[in-house]
Amino acid sequence: MEQKSVAITVTSGKGGVGKSTTVASVGLALAQLGRRVCVMDTDIGLRKLDLMLGLENRIVYDLVDVIEGTSKLRQSLVSHKEYDNLALLPAAQTRYKEEVTPAQVKHLVDELRNEFEFILIDSPAGIEGGFRNAIAPADRAILVVNPEIPSVRDSDRVIGLLESANLDQIDLVVNRVQPGMVRDGDMLSVERVQNHLAINLLGIVPEDRRIIRSSNTGEPVVLDDKSTAGRAFNNIARRINGEEVPFLELEESSLINRIKRIFHIA
Repeated sequence: MEQKSVAITVTSGKGGVGKSTTVASVGLALAQLGRRVCVMDTDIGLRKLDLMLGLENRIVYDLVDVIEGTSKLRQSLVSHKEYDNLALLPAAQTRYKEEVTPAQVKHLVDELRNEFEFILIDSPAGIEGGFRNAIAPADRAILVVNPEIPSVRDSDRVIGLLESANLDQIDLVVNRVQPGMVRDGDMLSVERVQNHLAINLLGIVPEDRRIIRSSNTGEPVVLDDKSTAGRAFNNIARRINGEEVPFLELEESSLINRIKRIFHIA
């Protein structure tokens, strides 16, 4: 039976927590699972999803062009180089988010539902107009949080706004977890973050230097078999796809870390 299309907005309380990395990685992982996926960048004026997918040189039209009628939707979609079931709808780089309304973005996503099973919407930072554009068409949301107090505090406010928008399903991804810092009390544990925010835990992603490389090369970290973060994002995609997948045991995943702890050098 054909699955109903699902629009998921990926958002956060503050910028720089890894929203776009999450959208690019989970979007590609879902495509690898055979799903038809569109990743949509609503960060008008500051687009970056194209860079993370290595598609920056293929962009001709963008989201604002479609809304204004300068281009057709299909003309503005940029197919991935290796996975033709993954497409990007880029944000405009030289326009302003105030030029687009939530109703226009919702209408655009409704068109995308005819072709794609999953539409992942990358929300801009903050809770102003761009945020309202990003959540207007969403069926559910993923809240990306770093395990630090400012990020968690800002997320509280976002959860309230998402609930006010009648989004019943809000899932949590705790990103950039460093087990050593958690153990030393210098970073919040995943449990503390989850207990404070009181929403469903969808994924735990460890800090991983390979993400910097992936951002610079345009190859999402899920393509790197050696990346623990890549495996974590793959697991998130599988959970979204309906599978039951256990969470990674980050603390025990590294033999080197265990040896360092034994000799008190970590």
